[in-house]
Amino acid sequence: MLDTILFDLDGTLLPLDMDKFIKHYFKEVSNYFQDMIEADRLISHVWTGTKAMVTNLEKKTNEQVFMNTFKNLIEGDLAVYQERFDRFYDDGFLKLRDCTKASPLIREAVKVLKKKGYTMAVATNPLFPLKAVLHRIEWAELNPDDFNYISSYEQNHYCKPHPEFYQEVLDSLGKQPHQCMMVGNDVRDDLAASGLGIKTYLITNHLFNRYNLPIECDHQGTYEDFYRFVCDLPKVG
Repeated sequence: MLDTILFDLDGTLLPLDMDKFIKHYFKEVSNYFQDMIEADRLISHVWTGTKAMVTNLEKKTNEQVFMNTFKNLIEGDLAVYQERFDRFYDDGFLKLRDCTKASPLIREAVKVLKKKGYTMAVATNPLFPLKAVLHRIEWAELNPDDFNYISSYEQNHYCKPHPEFYQEVLDSLGKQPHQCMMVGNDVRDDLAASGLGIKTYLITNHLFNRYNLPIECDHQGTYEDFYRFVCDLPKVG
């Protein structure tokens, strides 16, 4: 029986234009590091570290993978860069809120699911530290305490669309695939959950299909459609 909903964050729980968000992210992070490294070099290093996380299948946290990669690209002390990144997510990163807008329908859908007893998880691609994920949950006007699990680069060892990412989420929740539904807007990354037997719901408001893949999902619709879908779900527990 379905009793668990896994949510993507960017473009799903939190409406945003991903291209705009990434552009502003690199603008702000470059400004924050301008006294330490040229913007072009920093952006290149961050992309290289991100690619390393996305392709990694070793039992290493994404944070370890990113920092080990970044360390080999920079001149100077990695600890100094780590401290600056940590401060950035408390300060400069907050300026990216202007790229987002909360969805009242998603907020209400989460309330309905909680009231009906569903287990909920934020299964965002774990490329950011937990504090950056929590900021974005707050921007969505949601309460982190409503979720039984929140992915982040400190604790997760794999990324979407690898099945290992979804298996790690299921293992952490103590759930089987038939109990879960993945809700997201990314055709490749989020619908990949179906490979494990997880049901999928594609949110179409901010549909992201950069590889022009065929859309194969169990359900799809707008935020309004999803809210109606949630309202029709039975209570669990």
